[in-house]
Amino acid sequence: MRRLFFLFALLVSLVHADEFLDPAVAFKPSARALDAQTIEVAFAIAKGYYLYRDKFRFAVDGESVTLGSPVFPRGKEKNDENFGKVEVFYNSVAIRLPVERHASGTLPLRLNVTSQGCADAGVCYPPQMQTVTLALPDPASTPAAPPPAAVDADESGKIAGILRDAGFWANLAFFFVAGLGLALTPCVLPMIPILSGIIAGQGHKASHARGFALSLAYVLGMAVTYAAAGIAAGLTGTLLSAALQNAWVLGAFALVFVVLSFSMFGFYELQLPTALQSKLSEESGHLRGGRGVGVFAMGALSALIVGPCVAAPLAGALLYIGQTGDAVLGGTALFVMALGMGAPLIAVGTAGGSLLPKTGPWMEGVKKGFGVLLLATAIWLIAPVVPPVVPMLAWAALLIVPAIYLHALDPLPPHARGWQRFWKGVGIVMLLTGAALLIGALAGSRDPLQPLAGLRGQAVAAQETKLPFEPVRSLAELDARLAAVDRPVMLDFYADWCVSCKEMEKFTFADPVVREKMAGFTLLKADVTANTADDKALLARFGLYGPPGIIFFDRGGREIAGLRVVGFQEAAVFLKQLQRAAG
Repeated sequence: MRRLFFLFALLVSLVHADEFLDPAVAFKPSARALDAQTIEVAFAIAKGYYLYRDKFRFAVDGESVTLGSPVFPRGKEKNDENFGKVEVFYNSVAIRLPVERHASGTLPLRLNVTSQGCADAGVCYPPQMQTVTLALPDPASTPAAPPPAAVDADESGKIAGILRDAGFWANLAFFFVAGLGLALTPCVLPMIPILSGIIAGQGHKASHARGFALSLAYVLGMAVTYAAAGIAAGLTGTLLSAALQNAWVLGAFALVFVVLSFSMFGFYELQLPTALQSKLSEESGHLRGGRGVGVFAMGALSALIVGPCVAAPLAGALLYIGQTGDAVLGGTALFVMALGMGAPLIAVGTAGGSLLPKTGPWMEGVKKGFGVLLLATAIWLIAPVVPPVVPMLAWAALLIVPAIYLHALDPLPPHARGWQRFWKGVGIVMLLTGAALLIGALAGSRDPLQPLAGLRGQAVAAQETKLPFEPVRSLAELDARLAAVDRPVMLDFYADWCVSCKEMEKFTFADPVVREKMAGFTLLKADVTANTADDKALLARFGLYGPPGIIFFDRGGREIAGLRVVGFQEAAVFLKQLQRAAG
């Protein structure tokens, strides 16, 4: 019995010893060259194990290269028994290492990676050094890869960063919630009463089932369009949002909103063709696959119409999907996002007359209010791509004309009710604001937030003072300029049709504190409006799909990792980027 007990205890101890993996198995490193100046070190981490962020160390054999500061993704915060509150990585981690080369051509490298990790079950390993090999390609043969977005990156980068750290189902949940939020944007919200009227058609006469079927057909059309964009992003890595910033595209969509707004003012009625309405009425109780094609097509078209309004969130989503190269995730995620955007419309269409307000005199005012909102959306869309005086005059007209309809110039009756006085007050405020915009525009002001600045004695020319950007037209010009700098460099990718570029100039670069900080930089601008071969080569050098994009370089002409700006960034956030770049 004692022998049996001893053998059993020995067997148990051997089984317990096998519970914990060898560190070389628990933490498997690999390395690859993303381009001639960037290495990516990836760890496959076994389930139930984790690595400490602050324990990583990197070194190379030989003197052919010098490693820069590693750029880490966001980890998970953990209260560790050994080190207190720390940041750790589970499942996997990819770390980027910028490289300063001291030799040309292809460079074979031996990279020594030191890491330290633990098992959730309670065992911690001492620091482990593992060696991986790779070849760094010739700089002339590969463009640079974009580093991961910094913590305070632009909106698109933030969204991409959030999605990068989430799982598949968490991503889908995020996209659905994001779709619900996008349904409340200035572009999508005004379309709900319009499209619900088109889809529901007969109002209270439409059954709930028919309203649901038609609404679902519309939303599925929208979802299929977005899914196609997601699949394209996963396969090619290209961004649909960049195409949506074209001046012609924005102008066309603004015209659509003007057309929709006129229907709100009663100039004409938007509805399904009579033949299709009759067919839908006949088949109202038998709506199956293959019916409602017109509604489905309208949904697909609406996805394009509202695209410019959701450009920044859509860019972040497509940026992440393009980096993963996962077409299935891309298509599924944007399909789910479109379902979130369409959820309010499905609710309205399904409820039919029970949810839609009954028609009456008061509804005419509501419709006209939505018409004004649609016109405001059209002005907002084209503002960045037209001369500043155009949107100022448009805003003035949009405030003055409705103010007249609100009886801003008419005397109130002696016994006017409270709401009459309230709306007259709103009309007077709109009238005065519109008049200020009109006078300011005619006096030379181009800032709608300070239309009378010129009349106060401030020089309008000061508002339009251009920053001292030096043009860069080719890679050769850029390299020559970087080789001669003695202070940090900011390279701005710009195009005349780029909406976010205009927003950066108007709101961010114009900020006095930002301008003062930018005075310490060498400012370079790559205008890629013409999209020539040199323009494409400049974009490819930094792995950019198109403008806007801002790259920072140190005093030696080397890119500063983790500080790229892609998309619009507010002045306060951009100022932090400048401070980091300045060192």
